[in-house]
Amino acid sequence: MTKETMSESEDGIRLQKVLAQAGVGSRRACEELIDEGRVEVDGTIVLEQGLRVDPKRQVIKVDGMRIPTAPGHVVLALNKPRGVHSTMTDERGRPCVGDYLKGRRERLFHVGRLDADTEGLLLLTNDGDLAQRLAHPSFGVDKTYLAQVKGTIERDMGKRLREGIELEDGFVRVDRFRIVTSAPGRALVEVVLHEGRKHIVRRLLAAAGHPVEGLVRVKVGPIGLGDLRPGKVRTLSIQEVGELYGAVDL
Repeated sequence: MTKETMSESEDGIRLQKVLAQAGVGSRRACEELIDEGRVEVDGTIVLEQGLRVDPKRQVIKVDGMRIPTAPGHVVLALNKPRGVHSTMTDERGRPCVGDYLKGRRERLFHVGRLDADTEGLLLLTNDGDLAQRLAHPSFGVDKTYLAQVKGTIERDMGKRLREGIELEDGFVRVDRFRIVTSAPGRALVEVVLHEGRKHIVRRLLAAAGHPVEGLVRVKVGPIGLGDLRPGKVRTLSIQEVGELYGAVDL
């Protein structure tokens, strides 16, 4: 759809109103962004006021970053405690992610999983396209983990893990590895990879000779856990959702 076609359409909502409702700024501030040529719709820079758009279907960007404009779409971050299962309900009555989302009306689903013994960042959303891309390995979204492991870390450990280790279900390599702290007989290490196979970090480190005693996911793509306390949920900001869109080419 061209800019001219969108301008002539009686359908849709005025662009500055859509931007303001998304939280970009006041309507006047959004009009100034349009005047400055900083807003684009479906790849076309908008320079005139009054353009009507469909916020559910069209891609709207400010300064090159996509703005979440679809009504009702949310992305949440949960710091999943240890012992909580990555399901919305549990037939056996065990603690699950859904326990922390009571009272929310959206039909949310989690992006990927964390096993019950792993703590940390779990993203939840009702944006199906975003969730699918974040979970798909072809988009290569990094996940960052902190692992407490047994043993003294060898000097060539990072090299070995970057080159890859053969597991029972195939070859796996990390994107990055570093030692955060070390003490006699144990260490805290950071592992970054975009694999999503079950228990992949635990199995990888165990195969390398360092069983995991504790594991926390601290980052998914550009989104970090920060100071979010275990069991707490927060809504991602416009900037953060835009960064997630960018990470999966949406």
